[in-house]
Amino acid sequence: MSDDFELDTDDLTRRMEGAIANLRVELASLRTGRASGSMLEPVMVDAYGSMTPINQVGTVNVPEPRMVTINVWDKGLVGKVEKAIRESGLGINPQLNGTIIMLPIPELNEERRRELTKVAGQYAESARVAIRNLRRDGMDQIKKAKSDGLSEDDQKFWEATVQEVTDLHIKLVDETVETKQAEIMQV
Repeated sequence: MSDDFELDTDDLTRRMEGAIANLRVELASLRTGRASGSMLEPVMVDAYGSMTPINQVGTVNVPEPRMVTINVWDKGLVGKVEKAIRESGLGINPQLNGTIIMLPIPELNEERRRELTKVAGQYAESARVAIRNLRRDGMDQIKKAKSDGLSEDDQKFWEATVQEVTDLHIKLVDETVETKQAEIMQV
């Protein structure tokens, strides 16, 4: 068994990339004072008996830097979409115009910017924890292989490889969140 062990670092890397992709989606949902259709991605609407993303019940547009519009396809869902936006915690007050919901994006004050940077930091910490858990899984596979006869040199090689991949992805998380926090604090 000792010569046959090979850790699937591609799988480990892919799973860590998934944690970073999830972080990017979470960060995109944070409001930075500029209108963006992605800020509505986490908002779900109770439509047709199930929770549905807003972009599946209407067309999301950004006609101006401080305005997002949603053209709801089914007139009966306008109220539910409006309610979902109000209850989403985005701090946006929807305005109705027939089947079109307009979302004027207010200027962020200093206090709200600081809150949003803290939230971004929490998202980043969740991503770091996910990456560390994947690192632990890789290390557990190596320990199991060691008990099955993996040489100490091979064990050290694989542990160093897993640590390298982990460090790279933790650094990516840090860079991503620093960029987002700078964007949030920008006036």
